[in-house]
Amino acid sequence: MEEVLAVQDLHKRFGSGSRLVRANDGITMDVKAGEVVGVLGHNGAGKTTLVNQIVGLYKPHSGSITVGGVDVVAEPELARRLVSVQAQANVPITGISPRKAIELTGRIRGGRRRAMRARASELIDVLDMGEWADKLAEKVSGGVARLTAFAMAVAQPGDLVVLDEPTNDVDPVRRRLLWDEVRRVAERGAAVLLVTHNVREAERAVDSLVLLNHGKILASGTPASVVSQFGDGVYVDIDVERGREPAVPSAWPVEKVDPTHIRVKVHESEVADAAGWAVRAHEAGEISRYEIGPVSLEEAYVALTTGGAANAEEKAA
Repeated sequence: MEEVLAVQDLHKRFGSGSRLVRANDGITMDVKAGEVVGVLGHNGAGKTTLVNQIVGLYKPHSGSITVGGVDVVAEPELARRLVSVQAQANVPITGISPRKAIELTGRIRGGRRRAMRARASELIDVLDMGEWADKLAEKVSGGVARLTAFAMAVAQPGDLVVLDEPTNDVDPVRRRLLWDEVRRVAERGAAVLLVTHNVREAERAVDSLVLLNHGKILASGTPASVVSQFGDGVYVDIDVERGREPAVPSAWPVEKVDPTHIRVKVHESEVADAAGWAVRAHEAGEISRYEIGPVSLEEAYVALTTGGAANAEEKAA
């Protein structure tokens, strides 16, 4: 696949002295045509700073960014023509309908009138926006405004499509429709950079991930490979009555999540034993509920960003 976005050893700082913040600290990554790459991180991890440099709004202190072979720092206006962006904040649209906003954005980006009219109708259908498509944009909900902003970004997508928290305020049903359209945009040849803090959605939507923490890349790769950097295994999530502590076999590490919830981690070879123990404990009334599942991306993400950086470095050593 052709490389569309290339970021090499990117550094961006704000402030100085004791107030110095390294918003991006040595970031190297790429996105290829037909690929969805997620940038995952909590608030303040450096995601939006990275996006602002990719679209030429911020200038890095060092490092390089190219889009379609164009140097973003040297030729920001030319590079921006190759990028479609859904910003974190919705663009205020007044006096026109979502349908018209989608059509006009597509035409501004070079689409023909008839084609963009058809594309707007297609997006309204696949995102289930028909109820609001022809209302004035200022009279629709935040979720519909967010869907409209997404549709505007992908109506006539550039070589690179940047989506910054695209599902904020969107209801669960239409989130799934939106993710399906993200995949279609990539399948049609665009490179997609998805910026989010929603771990569960990112795990389902992306081909690969870059996990940011305090401006640094903590882990990268497919969701499965990022999880494996944290560790293999299976969790047994258990609900108990307040003050009750079930007799968990001593060989299994127990994490007390809260007064009525504990988590037991076992090796994959011990899943049958763990299931048998959980069934017996439930029948005996020692626990009220249990659920068994593999280590998830969300658990790996929390571990890696809450003191897990040292663990990640140990694994890499």
